[in-house]
Amino acid sequence: MSLAFEGLKVLDFTQVLAGPFATQQLAALGAEVIKIEQPATGDLTRVGNPKRPSAMFTTANLGKKSLTLNLKSAGAKRIVHRLATDADAVVENFRPGVMARLGFGYDQLREIKPDLVYCSISGYGQSGPKSPLPAFDGAIQAASGMMAVSGFPESGPVRAGYYAVDMATALHAAFALAAALYRKRLTGEGQHIDVAMMDTSMLMLAPQMTDYLMSGKAPERIGNLSPTLQPTVNVFPTADGSIQIVALKDKQAESLFRVLGLDARFPDFPDARTRFKRSEEVNALLCAALKRQDTAHWLAALHKQSVPASEVRELPDVANDAQFEHRKAFVEIASSEPAGDGTKVVFSGHCASEDGPTLMRGAPGLGEHTEEILTGLGYARAEIAAFSADGTI
Repeated sequence: MSLAFEGLKVLDFTQVLAGPFATQQLAALGAEVIKIEQPATGDLTRVGNPKRPSAMFTTANLGKKSLTLNLKSAGAKRIVHRLATDADAVVENFRPGVMARLGFGYDQLREIKPDLVYCSISGYGQSGPKSPLPAFDGAIQAASGMMAVSGFPESGPVRAGYYAVDMATALHAAFALAAALYRKRLTGEGQHIDVAMMDTSMLMLAPQMTDYLMSGKAPERIGNLSPTLQPTVNVFPTADGSIQIVALKDKQAESLFRVLGLDARFPDFPDARTRFKRSEEVNALLCAALKRQDTAHWLAALHKQSVPASEVRELPDVANDAQFEHRKAFVEIASSEPAGDGTKVVFSGHCASEDGPTLMRGAPGLGEHTEEILTGLGYARAEIAAFSADGTI
């Protein structure tokens, strides 16, 4: 086995979700990721018991090693500088300027390691009028306009029910890191990467924002209707629940009408432009027809005609999906509970024919690898004991 990032060492100063999930993507492909945490408390998402990882902490820290350091101590500065001498990348998500004040900014660490790849993740970026502002996922969803286009006209703005910006920013940062590390391999040069949650959210909104920039017309809240505004792409009520139908192409729309017994009406709506102009009429026809049978009936009939559709499912149903089992989307890790029963976690978002993402270990306990890492740096037991006594670790 030869994983893509095997042999790379990453110093991870991030916490919460966007930063940690980014570095976990590197760990899954073989990088040694050293997570640096505050003694006693650790990452904010450890919540309550720092020795027992929470679900959110586990989600973003699989496969890492944990080193506790009081970054304000003189001893920590020496340790980080020693770590930086053979690190390939540093990732941090403090507010802009904090790492420099601590002595661990890009300009400071590249004096030790000139070819260092250094990634800063923040809410609004490292410069600009909003760069000093604090940011979490919900604030960026509001600030970027994501909430303005989510929800129904009568509901007002709606936040996504998951950490949309955090998770997208993490994947964006992981991609940027991979690109910078590949460039380093080609040129021998490091660089500073500036990843902003706000920028990532704008990339996610690119079709809607570009449409506004081109037309001058702001999009409205459209509920579960597709941004294409096609009435054959929506969530519809059935006899026993709801079904999402995505009949976007003319052929799919025709098949939808045929499945619903509306063959005679399709010539009135033969193309997307006509269906768009007569959206209310189309919607009324589809809603009335779909209420006559249950979701399972319509799914079987629509899939037989190659019309994309799905029931609107709850997470307990999704967790038992045979497709996820086939794709090995969930993996089992050893539990921290005394009984020792395994715990399933979400792991990787892709498969590979050779040397794909691999779970090296579960999420680390707070400071679990401190002694191992310091010993590897050449510190003697007496020195490590002194660091513990003075609060450095």
